[in-house]
Amino acid sequence: MALADIEKKYDLMNEACELLQEKLQDDCLDALIENFDNLLNDGKVHVEDGIPDEKTALKLAEIYRAVRLDEISTEDRRLLLQLSLLTVYRKEKIQANHQMTPDSIGFLTAYLLQQVYEKKDETNFLDLCVGTGNLAAVVINALKNNGFKNIHGFGIDNDDTLLTIASIESQLCDLDLNLYHQDALDKSLIPQADVIVSDLPVGWYPLDERAEGYETHAKEGHSFVHFLLIEQALDNLKEGGIGMFLIPSSMFESEESLPLLKFIQKNGYLQSLINLPGAMFASKKSEKAILILQKKGAKSKQANPVLLGEFPLVKDTKNFEKFMAEVAVWKEKNF
Repeated sequence: MALADIEKKYDLMNEACELLQEKLQDDCLDALIENFDNLLNDGKVHVEDGIPDEKTALKLAEIYRAVRLDEISTEDRRLLLQLSLLTVYRKEKIQANHQMTPDSIGFLTAYLLQQVYEKKDETNFLDLCVGTGNLAAVVINALKNNGFKNIHGFGIDNDDTLLTIASIESQLCDLDLNLYHQDALDKSLIPQADVIVSDLPVGWYPLDERAEGYETHAKEGHSFVHFLLIEQALDNLKEGGIGMFLIPSSMFESEESLPLLKFIQKNGYLQSLINLPGAMFASKKSEKAILILQKKGAKSKQANPVLLGEFPLVKDTKNFEKFMAEVAVWKEKNF
């Protein structure tokens, strides 16, 4: 579908959100969630205690009919949700760990995953920090579009609002994505996976007693939650499984990362660390990289050399294509 047509449908959904927000006297995000829930429920407007009123409900139903969800591809449905979420983000202050992973990063992650993960009859896919579900949706859709079959997705998050959005996204995209409201560092409840892809939250983990069950916990004070989550991921990958993580570009520059590096060397292989273009981020401090790990076992082996570098900007066509060609050569030698 042409971008202009998506924008028209976005305008309709934005109108519906503003209308419902006014009647519910609620925030933008809750209005967005209710609108997409209504849209997925065959355009039937949820009315509780007479709210919204009949006139508003009729107008909302008219908007939903005009959106024509059944005529939109799953990818365009996902885009419609993302545009609507971006509007909410502009209107409301959203903390960094609650913002969705941008499509541009998702597409690069999906591309790299396809270089290191062989097609199987079925794949268990896990996102330990699924958030809004956008990264999982982009990667799973890319795999499906490139011939991967029977992808069973699992997503974990401790924020019920984000999980609600992830549920909406999975329904819009017709994904097999099971969502769990829990602490991703609860060892007893994590499924085994062939692939784990996560945009890791960065900061301190407050539950010191639980953190002590991990080899990468801090000797004093709180532990880094992103270190613990990488350990959790490696523990729950199947032999030869692939873990891909969005991490701070500077993560391995401090001595605090040494216990994590030792854990990785003992249990897996650090196959690649590629910085994302600095221009994609507001500051040097917020820059991220894509870390690729592979669990030991099966036919896995250490890549030689480890793939290092920085993605050029996509608009820098010459250098971007050159880098992609280098990745392809590396793949042929190692996977």
